[in-house]
Amino acid sequence: MYISLVAVSGVLCSFLGFYAYFRRKEIPGARTFMIYIAVQAIYIFAYAFQLSSDTLEEIKRWTVAEYIGIAFAPVLGLKLILRYIGKQVSRLVLTAMFVIPSITMVMVITNDWHHLFYKSLELRENTLLLSTEVVIGEWYIVHGTFTFSCLLAGVILLSMQWNKTKKAYRKQLVTLICGQFIPMISAFIYLMGLSPGGMDPVPYVMCITSAMYIWAILTTRLLTIVPIAKEHIFESMREGVIVLDSADRLIDFNRAVSRMLPGLHTGWIGRKLEECWPHLTGAPFPDVRRPDSMQEIRIEHTAGAAACYQIRSSLVRGRNGELAGSLLMLIDVTEQTQLQNQLKQLAYYDGLTKIYNRTQFIHRSKEMLQQAEQQGDPVSFILFDIDYFKRINDTYGHETGDQVIVHVVAVCQRIIEPDMLFARYGGEEFVLALPSATLREAGELAERIRTSLERTPLETVHGEIRTTSSFGAAQSFRPDDTLESLLRDADAALYEAKRGGRNRVSTANVDVHS
Repeated sequence: MYISLVAVSGVLCSFLGFYAYFRRKEIPGARTFMIYIAVQAIYIFAYAFQLSSDTLEEIKRWTVAEYIGIAFAPVLGLKLILRYIGKQVSRLVLTAMFVIPSITMVMVITNDWHHLFYKSLELRENTLLLSTEVVIGEWYIVHGTFTFSCLLAGVILLSMQWNKTKKAYRKQLVTLICGQFIPMISAFIYLMGLSPGGMDPVPYVMCITSAMYIWAILTTRLLTIVPIAKEHIFESMREGVIVLDSADRLIDFNRAVSRMLPGLHTGWIGRKLEECWPHLTGAPFPDVRRPDSMQEIRIEHTAGAAACYQIRSSLVRGRNGELAGSLLMLIDVTEQTQLQNQLKQLAYYDGLTKIYNRTQFIHRSKEMLQQAEQQGDPVSFILFDIDYFKRINDTYGHETGDQVIVHVVAVCQRIIEPDMLFARYGGEEFVLALPSATLREAGELAERIRTSLERTPLETVHGEIRTTSSFGAAQSFRPDDTLESLLRDADAALYEAKRGGRNRVSTANVDVHS
């Protein structure tokens, strides 16, 4: 009867092992679980064979086989629990956990030479089944303490998860706790010499724990659906998260925000974030106090690189609805911002000169005209191009031609005011919009640019290249003047300057010559 009961435990363990093997792709940590079940099965079946033994030597051989499970099952079970609750353990610590079980295995195999595990091992008399009377050695105490510690640690770690575990997963948790607690108590009873007939009760109770595992697998999908610890989610998020209490004091933060704000450390906990923020970022605390508000900030890191973060704020309420605090979430939008800036450059600015392109100039000029009309102010426009530019390209090449265009823009930017619109209108043609400027003022500005270009040659590998330009200016006089009509007037004045010999300024009404 005893042997049959132990065999049932072994069969149930084997079933669990085969289940884990066939569902290994769905089970996190399937390899650890399969090894854990395998060593338990070896222990149980070896104990069954020990019960059926006839001699002391046969019992010793099966005892060695039993310790494959007795030595390694507790530490494998602890490793499985650490995986279940999401606790990360280094490879060095995992290796250290298997040192004592490995020594125990060696001690059991070589016990007849040193008697450090069993000082003596003799047959019991007048017992229902053939069993042994043992006198434990020094290493047996070390092994027993380590085994009990592993089982107790597993129970404690799982019990600590109770309040953090949703009700849907508590059946799983109870099963795992019982899977550690019942063998621990049984082993304690055996070590205290309280088990009937001196028999090891652990293989028998494993019938119960294996049945519980099977029940949990079928009803709660134990192993295939595993809860993820909230702390693990918090720490593995790519977004930075800062937790504040109701008084805006720093309570917690995750690993991601530590990378975003390198100066942030646990020493800041308990202080108001508004006080810490300037030290962390070099900027005042952003205005994100309103619920569900959002703002984008730019932070200059010590390495010189800048990062852009989108900050979102949300309230945290307790179970009764009272305000418990708030969350600040930092989302790294550096790449997105850089891409937007690149697209803006392509959409708004000329690629060669970095001034406005024609499309953006037209858009902004229409806004300028509309505003000027409302205020009754004049607006003037200047169109100009580089004289004999085709000759420069043909003589020196397009690369030098590009240098000439950039040179012309640089000369102009030293003269024009910040509120003026300056754009590349075509290949070698440029346009200026002057708010609140009369035609005379536009002509005078054009003359200053013309003179400066004439007096500032471009130094190239081919020597000095003297550049001149022809200018045409026009002013809005009537409310019905449109941008198109003003640019036509300026263009007509420009061609008048060309016909007059180039390198001169012409206005829509009067000439301002060189």
